[in-house]
Amino acid sequence: MKPDRMKVLFLSQYFPPEMGAPAARVHECAREWARQGIAVTVLTGMPHHPTGILPPRYRGRLYCRERVDGIDVCRAYVYATPNRGRWRRAWSYFTFLVASAATGFFCVRKPDVVVATSPQLFAGFAGWILAGLKRVPFVFEVRDLWPESIEAVKAVRSRWVLAPLYALADFLYRHADRIVLVSDSSKEALVARGVPQEKMTVIKNGVDLDLFRPQPQENRVRAKQGLDDAFVVLYIGTMGMAHGLDVVLRAAEEMKEDRKTVFLLVGEGARKDELRERGRSLPNVRILDSCPHAQVPDYIAASDVCLVHLTRSELFRTVLPSKMFEIMGCARPVLLGVDGEARATLQKADAGVAFPPEDGHALAEAVRRLKDDPASLARLGDNGRRFVEREYSRSVLAERYSELLRNCCARS
Repeated sequence: MKPDRMKVLFLSQYFPPEMGAPAARVHECAREWARQGIAVTVLTGMPHHPTGILPPRYRGRLYCRERVDGIDVCRAYVYATPNRGRWRRAWSYFTFLVASAATGFFCVRKPDVVVATSPQLFAGFAGWILAGLKRVPFVFEVRDLWPESIEAVKAVRSRWVLAPLYALADFLYRHADRIVLVSDSSKEALVARGVPQEKMTVIKNGVDLDLFRPQPQENRVRAKQGLDDAFVVLYIGTMGMAHGLDVVLRAAEEMKEDRKTVFLLVGEGARKDELRERGRSLPNVRILDSCPHAQVPDYIAASDVCLVHLTRSELFRTVLPSKMFEIMGCARPVLLGVDGEARATLQKADAGVAFPPEDGHALAEAVRRLKDDPASLARLGDNGRRFVEREYSRSVLAERYSELLRNCCARS
């Protein structure tokens, strides 16, 4: 095997044009590997997340192949469903397990290594199956701890369901040749569960510094939305159970007399309709549909400060949200409602203000404080940009990742 032509099969249920951190990480990392001369094949599903709507070109197809940014993209059938309803989503996960394993076996040439990323666990299991069938090393990438995450937000409560999922997670931890995590605290949690420390490597979420870069605030987003001279607090991303966006409505209620401050929520998710209905009575709340990933920097640029929030949970102390780094890349301050490693990272960067999760009053106070201090806004934004340039460049992290894969192949 020539080092410059290592063949990687990267398995993920999500890939652009789908939105969200998993799709973006896989795309950006695979693109960087392709630029390094690695032959990358991404095995993914037909795009439908989070709306459940398949674009016309993918409808009625069991399999298709594309070329995206130097990446060979193989798409397998998946049951398309909106990002809501636990049983329909579970069926979507299972169909991807079956279809991706079959597609990978019959339609993808033998790689040198298989990488499978979670969420969800069935994608990891499909990766293990393919690595075994093709007799190559299996690398399990753990973005979120499952099923701990779905248990923490009470998406699943039945022990009859959770117990098999915990067993599947432990199976994948045992049988993976390497485990890649995105936060130090996730690694600590797995060590506490008995996973060998020497088996794990932390490669944190990075940011595409060419896409997420400082831009003028007066742009087409502000013009189209009629934001004019408003102070814009932006949340952009998934509006799910884990994100606790009731906190925005509580802060907006407290600040509803301030017509110059606008809370702008952009995205999709299981709780979007509920949030939209409850937000109708608040003149300072706007909720918009999701936008393509390439347009996310325009929304961040149009804002004054950006929100990153998760519900209060001991588990979420291990999470390091990728949108933090995208916001910093655009030189905007972060309003962070996440404890643990994320809070420590923000403080290290001095790139925003942290507040207790789910505390609407604390969020409102932080917004008022930043709105009244333009100098701090500029300083925090500049600090964030310098921080990600120094430590979170996607290209640097992808190179470190590819070196891990080469070592894994060499040992096998």
